[in-house]
Amino acid sequence: MIYSKKANFPYPVLTNHSCEYADAEFEFDVMLSENTDVYRLEVEYKISSEFIRNLLSARKARLILIIKSKDNQFHILDSHMARPAVEIPKSRLSIGSRTVLQLMVQAVSPVSFLENEDLNPFFDSQKAEISVDKGIALAFSNLVIFDGSQNKPYDLFEKKVDPNLASDIEVQLGDETILILYKTEEMQFLGLPGSSALNYPYLYIGLQKALISFLSHYTDSIEDTLDLTNVEPLSALDEKLYSLMRAKGIPELSFDTVDQVIYLISDNLLKRYTSAIRGMSNGS
Repeated sequence: MIYSKKANFPYPVLTNHSCEYADAEFEFDVMLSENTDVYRLEVEYKISSEFIRNLLSARKARLILIIKSKDNQFHILDSHMARPAVEIPKSRLSIGSRTVLQLMVQAVSPVSFLENEDLNPFFDSQKAEISVDKGIALAFSNLVIFDGSQNKPYDLFEKKVDPNLASDIEVQLGDETILILYKTEEMQFLGLPGSSALNYPYLYIGLQKALISFLSHYTDSIEDTLDLTNVEPLSALDEKLYSLMRAKGIPELSFDTVDQVIYLISDNLLKRYTSAIRGMSNGS
C-alpha cells in the first residue's frame, strides 16, 4: 500500500517527515521508458540513514517499489545496482491512468535497533529494546506521480444532465473533476442572464464535498487537522485542490475550516452569486 498519512508506528520509521531520525531523508525519482510491449522503470534514491543503508548492503533488508494504478503492485529491486530497474509488461500496468509510485525498505530478517546511531537522541535509552520482525517496513520514500493521465488538467468542475437521477441535483467526485449532475437542463438556468453565476451554490456544495473527501484521504479522521505542507496528493482532483490551497497560502485544513478555505480559493463565489441575483432583481 502507498503510505502518505502521518501515522504512529510502534517503532521508528524513516520518512522525509519523521522525527524519529535526526536527519530524515528518503528521496527517490523514476525514469520511465518503454517499447512496444514493456515499461522500464529505473530508480534513483537517496537514504540518509547509514543504519538502513547497511541493512540493505547486508541483505537484511530489501528495497520494494510500490505502484498504485488501477490496482497495487509490488516489485523487489536490487539495491546493490547503481540504478535499480524493473520491466513490466504493458498488459499489467496502465500508465494511462493515475499512477503513484513509492519506495519502501522492508526487513527480510529480524532487526534490532541497538546499533542505530541515526535515531533522534530521544531513543538513546530505549533503542536496545527496539526490534522488529521479518516483513516489517523500515522506511517509506516520497511519492512520484505520473500526471500524463489528466484529460482535464485545468478543469475543476464538469456539468452533465441525467434525467434518471433520483434527486434534482447530485454531486459526484471523479478522479479529476467535481461532477455536478442535473436532472433537467432547466436546473442549470440556461437562457437566463448570468446563468453561470446562478449555478455557484451547486459549485459551493461540490467544493465542500471535495474538501471533506480530501481531508479524509490524508488523515485518520476528518476531525483531525491536516498540515498541508506534508501532503503529497494521490489523485488529479486532490492535486488541483491542493494547488489551489497552497497558492492561497493556506497552511492547514480541518472540518471546521472548510468554509473559510472555500471562501479563499473560490474568489468570493457566493458574493458573486448574490451580485447576480441582485442584478436580476434590478432588471440589469
